Amino acid sequence: MGAPKVRKATQAGAFYPAQASDIKKMIAQFLGPELPKEEAIGCLMPHAGYIYSGKIAVRTASRVRIKDKVILIGPNHTGYGREFSLMSEGIWQTPLGEVNIDSGLSREILGGCPLLKEDETAHLYEHSLEVELPILQYFRNDFEIVPLIIGSNNKESLKQIGIDIAGVISNNNLKDKVLIIASSDMTHYEAHDKAEYKDKQAISAILDLDEDRLAEKVSDLEISMCGYAPAMIMLTAAKLLGALKAELIGYQTSADVSGDFKSVVGYAGIIIK
Repeated sequence: MGAPKVRKATQAGAFYPAQASDIKKMIAQFLGPELPKEEAIGCLMPHAGYIYSGKIAVRTASRVRIKDKVILIGPNHTGYGREFSLMSEGIWQTPLGEVNIDSGLSREILGGCPLLKEDETAHLYEHSLEVELPILQYFRNDFEIVPLIIGSNNKESLKQIGIDIAGVISNNNLKDKVLIIASSDMTHYEAHDKAEYKDKQAISAILDLDEDRLAEKVSDLEISMCGYAPAMIMLTAAKLLGALKAELIGYQTSADVSGDFKSVVGYAGIIIK
């Protein structure tokens, strides 16, 4: 066998610090009061630069028990690769160390979900998954991942992927060992009040575990939620795996950091349990 594929960190020094010590220091500063960890099925985490969305992402991750296996689902910002891309083997590097892909679970998901295709191209320069990893590594250093990048907003396809992923998890008795994370920012580059109004509508749908209403609100209000597709997949799967409620861990916009209320990006952290 040859050496494993290595997906090197491409966003260190850009979206988050390049040095491990600086990452840990920054994450520690974002932590709020220590609260009990939840046995979550899924969660929504933002993926912007840590200076803007890090507090929401860190506090969300701090509230869940990070399980042995993490299915990471993010949107495709680069345009590279297939529409529904899964990288099924190899290692992802960050300044905090290496994270192994769970090749066994990845193959099971590829076999049980015909829409997903083996593809590493979509993952090479995409930031939406990479920026979550150091935050997860801060809290646990021995989990494995199944990385998915989604480049379609077709509602029925997204729901089918969620159904298929839930089926694989259930058929392999992995419910207690898998956490599904949807990586998404909320409204992009609108005035603060308008962004906050739109985001409240999307967040309300997620808190009600209503993926159809989320799709409706995103469409009707033209909400520029980049990870709408990952959220649809995560919600659909989580409900089939027994999710009964959701909790909003936090919401803010880039204006909380920049002071610019004329053009903001929204960030929400939600856990599904």
